[in-house]
Amino acid sequence: MATVCIAQSMLQVHGISQPILARFDQPQASSDGGALLLKLADDRLGLTWRLASTIRDRRQPGKVAHPLRDLLRQRIFGLACGYTDCNDAARLGHDPIHKLLLERDPLAGAALGSQPTLSRFENAVGRADLYRLGTMLADAVLIYHRERLADAVRLITIDLDATDDPTHGQQEFALFNGYYDTWCYLPLIATVTFNAEPIQHVVAALLRPGTGASTRGVRGLLRRLFTKLRTLFPRARLRVRADAGFADAKLLAFLDAAEVEYVLGLAGNRRLDKRVRRCSAGRAWQARTTEATATLYGETRYAARRWERKRRIIMKAEVLCYPGRSRKDNPRFLVTNLPHRPVTVYTRLYCGRGDMENRLKELQQGVAMDRTSCSRFAANQLRLLFSIAAYVLFQVLQSVARTTAVGPAQVWTLRERLLKIAVWVERSVRRIVLHLPQSFPWRDAWQHLARALSAA
Repeated sequence: MATVCIAQSMLQVHGISQPILARFDQPQASSDGGALLLKLADDRLGLTWRLASTIRDRRQPGKVAHPLRDLLRQRIFGLACGYTDCNDAARLGHDPIHKLLLERDPLAGAALGSQPTLSRFENAVGRADLYRLGTMLADAVLIYHRERLADAVRLITIDLDATDDPTHGQQEFALFNGYYDTWCYLPLIATVTFNAEPIQHVVAALLRPGTGASTRGVRGLLRRLFTKLRTLFPRARLRVRADAGFADAKLLAFLDAAEVEYVLGLAGNRRLDKRVRRCSAGRAWQARTTEATATLYGETRYAARRWERKRRIIMKAEVLCYPGRSRKDNPRFLVTNLPHRPVTVYTRLYCGRGDMENRLKELQQGVAMDRTSCSRFAANQLRLLFSIAAYVLFQVLQSVARTTAVGPAQVWTLRERLLKIAVWVERSVRRIVLHLPQSFPWRDAWQHLARALSAA
């Protein structure tokens, strides 16, 4: 009878006389002991249950071993734990914690879906399923915040940003982008911020081909988002922020017709540069005399050739001074319908948009938003939505953990400190016990999150 091969390593460590034997022989253990927090966050939102309900299962019922909800949960929880590929399923199929996350018996439960099963699932989803998935994802996030904030919301700020997603194969609609100098996709991400809260909550994501206008798909996304926000938060003002790539005539006309506030970056041109130079003359004199950066804010009325009317333009005239370098003009422009003072619009109401770069970084480096390596475009859109869903769970953890030692932590730090914990799983007739390390350094924060999420 064949025996099970036990992986082990014999180590000789300097300063320790005895040899050290490392044996991987504990079958009821996992390195993701803290991932139960993800399940608690998911239960609080009802996220994976809502998402799974939107996908039509076209498989023959008699041949189904893994329900769609289990496959969807396996991918989302796997992404949140740092397992970005379907190939990781071969190593996690019998992991007791990942079984527990899918509500299976951690020891005797059936193995998780294999890589071929997950790949077939990703490639079987159609366009209608993707539309319903994106809609339900936004609903889950917004309903959660409606329950959390009730009628206290007076301002909702919608931030839009796009980034490059380099491709390295024969993916559909992966086109060469001259600006980024690579073959890529250009996913569009939308976040919402409630009142003056510090967290930008990701609410929508749209995968787009590698070339085309920056505003592609923006009006449709905003139209659906406006409808949902006005239904759930009827007393709130809506404000849209975006960089200069989004300020085209059609989008501005759409925002005016929708009667929302907006503040968008605007690219400079000869006419605007001429107007801002009138402001920068005094700043240049100040920079020469003080050897320090000088900034002045002003405004003007301006209409581009394709605009139907003049709009308010905020101008920043700035002369940059760096030690050992020559002075440099740094003019900036915004187009807005806000009535506030120019310095207030620029510094307090627009500059907060820059935090979107941190959201994009977390999505790419934390939950593998850029792992769009399927050949079909629809499958890659599904992968993008899975990454967004995993990130939404982390944002719930971030909001609950704000008063703890891990409050300001980003995705990869939360994963390292709260999820990646060695655990031994014990199961009896009456209960399941997770034996975690007694010396776990983030024990208090983990217990605080577990109690807060369980009480919801």
